[in-house]
This record gives sequence, C-alpha cells and structure tokens, in this order.
Amino acid sequence: MALSASELSHFHEKGYVVQRGLIPRDWMDALDEEIESLHERMAEAPAEGVGIAWEDEQPADRPRRIRQLMNSEIVSPTIDRITRSDLVLSVMAQLIGPEVILYHSKLLMKAAHDGTFTPWHQDWGYWHQWIHDPTQINCMLAIDRADESNGAIRFVEGSHKPGLRDHINIKSNSFSIALEGDLDAYDGKLIEMDPGDCVFFGPLVIHGSGPNTSSHDRRANTAAFDKPHNFKSQPFKADRVRLGAPVG
Repeated sequence: MALSASELSHFHEKGYVVQRGLIPRDWMDALDEEIESLHERMAEAPAEGVGIAWEDEQPADRPRRIRQLMNSEIVSPTIDRITRSDLVLSVMAQLIGPEVILYHSKLLMKAAHDGTFTPWHQDWGYWHQWIHDPTQINCMLAIDRADESNGAIRFVEGSHKPGLRDHINIKSNSFSIALEGDLDAYDGKLIEMDPGDCVFFGPLVIHGSGPNTSSHDRRANTAAFDKPHNFKSQPFKADRVRLGAPVG
C-alpha cells in the first residue's frame, strides 16, 4: 500500500504522485450510492455540520449545483472510512509522519455542463495564516472518470520548489484566492483518473482545473491531512479533527 522509492521520488520532484485503483470497487459503489442526488438533497435540506459553496452565477432556469461541500465525511460514511483506512494513512505516514490528523475533507462536485474553472492556486495561499509549516498532504479521490472534457485536475510540475507565490483575491463563493490567469496561463500536466484512483499532493504545488463542458460529472473528494500540532489556530470545529491511526 505504501509508495515505492520511485513514487516517492516523483512526489518530491513533481509535487504529486498518482496511485491507480487504490480504493476498492465495492467502496466506490457504496460512495456513489451515498452521494446520489446530493445537489438536490442539499438544496432542500443541508446536512448539519457541512459547509456548501454553490456554483457562482448559475442561470436561474437551471437547478443549483454544488461546487464544493466541506466536511464530506458527514454525508458519506464511505468517505469517513477511506480517510481512516490504511490505504490512505500508510501513504500519509511516509509523507507526513506516523501520526496525522484530518485537516478537512471536501467533495468537489464539478457537475456536468455546470462545473466551472477552478483557478490556479497553491493551497498554502489559503492555509498559511492558520498553520505554521507547509506539511499538509492532500489525497484527491476520483469518484467519476476525469479527463480534459469534464475538468480533470492539472499540476504545474515542480512548481512547489520556489515556495509560495503571490495570490490575488477574486470574487467567488469558494475559490476566492488564486494566481492570475486563465487555464492557459500555466503549462499544467493533465491527470486523467478513473474511479478509485487517488492523487497525493502537497500545499505548494500549483494546480487548477478546467470547466466541465461534457455531459458527465467529475466528482472528486479531497482529504487534507497534517501533523497534529502544526496549527496556529483551529479554523474548524474541534469534533472534525480526528487522529489517524499510527502506521509503520
């Protein structure tokens, strides 16, 4: 389950590493069932404890679509199971250390036709005000097949090495801090993924994704982990912080 030496080298050189088929098919089937019709259910009655950012400026004649949903483990027991599993925590043990906490877990829904451009950014641009050191690691799980047409994630390989770049504030309900430029502003590596694939990446690698111009959803879940004592303050509810089981 852990990363090989060549995979670790790729992570440190490029800023990310992909693990194909990491999450079993039966887990993915359960997850898919748990979040079926999530847009409609959350529009009617949002689950207690979640934070929802809807797609910006949707036409009035179209149903509301979730852009991201924070604390996704609340709406999906399978996501909760995945974030606690050795499948994920064994990788985190290599990249962070033997003890980790779940910083947050969020669904990125990028609905068919309505999912919008995710601007280029470094996660550390959001997090540095709350956290001492850039040691966080994301695990992004593909729930649907992701490709260029439905907005697969892109990474600017090696962009983590110079450190944090200057970000700007933009008007948005969700991605409100960004690097300037449209999708062509950076030479990003498109990462096509199948359901159950995971990509692990750090807080300084530049990433973004195009809009979903297809008839297929591009749902994903990103769980961010960190060391237990790396926080200047707690920008989340205490009951959302969960220690990962020591691994290794």
